[in-house]
Amino acid sequence: MVTTIVKELVDDTLMYSESISVIDWNDVLDADIAFIGIFTFNAQRGYEIAQRIKQESDAIVVLGGMHASLNYSEAVHYCDYVLLGEVDETVLTFIQAISENRRIDFPGVAYLQRKDEGAELIHTGKHDPPQNIEVMPNYNLLYAYDKMASYNTVWAQVHASRGCPYFCDYCAIIQHLGRDIRTRSPEVVVEDIRQTVAYHNRRFLKILPRMNRIVWLTDDNFFADRKWAIATLNAIIDSGMKVPLSTQARFEIGFDDEMLALLKKAGFIEVVYGIEFLEDASFEQFNKRSTYDQVVEAIENTQKHGLEVRGLFILGADNHTVGVGQKIADFVIRHKIKGVLIQSMYFTPSTPAFDANEGRLIHTDWKKYDGNVVHYPSAISPYDLQVELIQSLGKIYSLKRLLRALIAEPWLYKLIFAGEFFWQNSMRANYKRELPYLKKVSANWKPQTQEVK
Repeated sequence: MVTTIVKELVDDTLMYSESISVIDWNDVLDADIAFIGIFTFNAQRGYEIAQRIKQESDAIVVLGGMHASLNYSEAVHYCDYVLLGEVDETVLTFIQAISENRRIDFPGVAYLQRKDEGAELIHTGKHDPPQNIEVMPNYNLLYAYDKMASYNTVWAQVHASRGCPYFCDYCAIIQHLGRDIRTRSPEVVVEDIRQTVAYHNRRFLKILPRMNRIVWLTDDNFFADRKWAIATLNAIIDSGMKVPLSTQARFEIGFDDEMLALLKKAGFIEVVYGIEFLEDASFEQFNKRSTYDQVVEAIENTQKHGLEVRGLFILGADNHTVGVGQKIADFVIRHKIKGVLIQSMYFTPSTPAFDANEGRLIHTDWKKYDGNVVHYPSAISPYDLQVELIQSLGKIYSLKRLLRALIAEPWLYKLIFAGEFFWQNSMRANYKRELPYLKKVSANWKPQTQEVK
């Protein structure tokens, strides 16, 4: 979307993603300004790219995205400027200031001001979050996007709203996007879905036309504004489009029969719940207002409405002990949850969870912040927690369960489970490679709390 916005001002604008293609360095090094967006897990790679551009070109290098925004005091050392938060509006102000050789003094920027005695970190203050988020992304601006097909992009993606009103301590979305809920109009959401599906229908794996058409609404909490969510679902229904949809939600939606009925009618095949934990004490530790019984009730009621459930889980709360991975795997299988993302507790700089546990981090090697254990838990060693992660995924995505899915599941979920089987097992291999290091750092670990109840 940001690329589309910039294209209106600067015609020679193009975006690269290393998950889609290799970078055309001749093109990038010819740029006047290079913007690089980073998350925590790929921050080091972003820094490498930024440094190469600075060394081999005259381009102004700008870092942005969640990690750079929340950890700007680090990011400024690898670039000329950091754009903070959502940049829908500030990116144009920045480009115009650079083109007119004006001072960068508007809110939403951090940089190092060089002086004889060193460098001073300048932070120009927070900018107001953009209220107009209606821009339709131009997929043709993403280099080679129309030529590739991979797990990362087979599912089309559309965002409909931003922000979340809750207070979960580990959530970087709240820190980055804020609690102010901003929405796109229902008509724009429908049109974005229509255009995205049309784009995907002309590309990728032609033998899987329906798979290509699944649309993931990427909102962290699509239902934060209930009135708007109902209007948007009705707009999708009224459009007559027949598109399989998926989105993420808090468990409370599982109690909302009206919303669940609309989801089913609008073509949603599933809801992704951020379950996170299975212990009330863990919910309390990270300020997530949930209980185990509520989560189970929400899952069961969602399934009664003909919607499948996917689950997001976190390992590494203070009361997690040996067996926690098995507990999650058994829960997933028992409650017929269709797919999962299980990760060790992730720590994004500037979140309350990061600030509270900074002294317990094993390292800040950001490339390992992709699900690996990166802290010293209280009741289980880092090594044992990593083993729990590996074993939980191994049980959920076992060969036996793959064969059962290929025999018994509807054809769409045969394909989805098969794809996840290979992806999750590649992640397990990644986690296994970290075991020798974690075994070493766990040598002097001592438990501090009691077992999970």
